[in-house]
Amino acid sequence: MAQLAAIFGLGPTELFIILFVIILLFGPKRLPELGRGIGKTIRELRKAQEGKDEEEEEEEKEKKEKKED
Repeated sequence: MAQLAAIFGLGPTELFIILFVIILLFGPKRLPELGRGIGKTIRELRKAQEGKDEEEEEEEKEKKEKKED
């Protein structure tokens, strides 16, 4: 996160203000839900960058299971 902030030239004060505004907009009850959604999105993007999607992973698992039989 610090690297991302450095890219945009944001200091700790600016990051605190942004966080405060986000809390005001979404409320503390929705923040965990928002965080989970962002986390899932990041995981999916990483998988896409690696070139593997769910179908390929399932096919690999099926091949391994067939070899074990």
